Amino acid sequence: MVIVLYDFSSPRVSGTWAPSTWRARYFLNYKGIPYRTEWIENADVDANAIRNDIPPNGNNPDGSPKYTLPSIHDTSTGAKVTDSLAIADYLEKTYPDAPTIFPGNTRATQGALEFPASITTHSFALPYIMGGFISSRSEHKIRSIMEPMLGKRIEDLLPAGEERVKQWEAFKDRIGQMNAWFEESDVKGPFVLGDVLSWADIVAASQLRYFKAIWGAGSEEWQGLETWHGGRWKNLIDALEKYETAV
Repeated sequence: MVIVLYDFSSPRVSGTWAPSTWRARYFLNYKGIPYRTEWIENADVDANAIRNDIPPNGNNPDGSPKYTLPSIHDTSTGAKVTDSLAIADYLEKTYPDAPTIFPGNTRATQGALEFPASITTHSFALPYIMGGFISSRSEHKIRSIMEPMLGKRIEDLLPAGEERVKQWEAFKDRIGQMNAWFEESDVKGPFVLGDVLSWADIVAASQLRYFKAIWGAGSEEWQGLETWHGGRWKNLIDALEKYETAV
């Protein structure tokens, strides 16, 4: 039994960096399911999916198939699955003896939890993956999609001066919406369910690992974020470190 995980490559970092693919990697490592990684440039996602008969994740606005990562190919069953939540559901059903990420029948409530993205989030994310974090081909692809929608160059999203201070506070509020998942729990521990790992923790940690990758571990942004909400995010990342291995 070997699962093939398709993940985004980067010339700047040697492992996983995108939040969507972090989720799938955490799932597989936590469940202890054997897998190997095929690294794909963003610019080659469509071609790879078509070549390997991997299903799209819905459609683009023009009606064409929308190919995204993560996707997996389970060589033991022949199944090919795209999208992190669909992959989670597949792994839960196909490998019921592995640890669950929806403990206590929480699939319905936890599956609805997502990182609260916004244009502010884009301001502190997209500009950081331009200029070498991804290949020039992949950068061109993202620009061709995002810049017509934004009406500006991606670099121009990054605020400066007082506007940066304002947007950084708004960004902190977005992270605070994830913090609410943890505060609503009545059990103690680094996870939403105390000492039991679940989907919500993986969603939060995957987004945080993305910011750490694109900003840099030594950046002012990341070192500041680690201290927010009583140091919750550093504790969460530390608790999940053993499930980060890329293979």
